[in-house]
Amino acid sequence: MRPQDIVVLLKVLNNADRQWQYRDFASSLHLSVSEISESLQRSHLAGLVDDTKKKVYRQSLMEFIRYGLHYVFPQLPGTMVTGIATAHSHPFYNQLFKTEMNYVWPYEDGDIRGLSIQPLYKSVVSAVREDEVLYKALASIDIIRVGRVRELKVAIDELQKLIL
Repeated sequence: MRPQDIVVLLKVLNNADRQWQYRDFASSLHLSVSEISESLQRSHLAGLVDDTKKKVYRQSLMEFIRYGLHYVFPQLPGTMVTGIATAHSHPFYNQLFKTEMNYVWPYEDGDIRGLSIQPLYKSVVSAVREDEVLYKALASIDIIRVGRVRELKVAIDELQKLIL
C-alpha cells in the first residue's frame, strides 16, 4: 500500500452511486490515470476492493484505517508553516476540540498557521479544495495519524459514518 491508496479508496466510496472512470479520479485527485490504476490494483491485492476495482470492501477498509493506518503511515507534526487546516484544526473538528496549536498541510496560499502535517500525497491540498467530503475524511485520517485518544474516537466515528 502507498499513502495515496487511502485517498483513492475514499474517493471511490464518495462516488459509489455514480458511474466513473479512472480518468475522472485522475483529474479530481491530481494523479495520473496509471497511478489510479496501480493504486486500485494494490488495493485489490490487499483485499480492499473487489475484482472490478469499483466496489470497496467497507468493513476491511475501516479495520485497516482503525488498526493499521497509524503504523503504516505515521506522522509527527513538523515546523510552523502556513497552510490548509487538517486534523483537529479542520473546521468541523475545530468546533469540537479547542487546542492551542493548529495542524496544517503546507500550502503557501493557505489561510492558517500551524504545525505542518505532511499529507498522504503531495496534491491532496488541490484535491480537497474541490471536494468537501474528501477534505473532512482526510482530516479525520490525519487525526488518526497524530491525534489523542478523545480526538481519535470522534474521528473514527465520523469515518464510520462515511465508510460504513
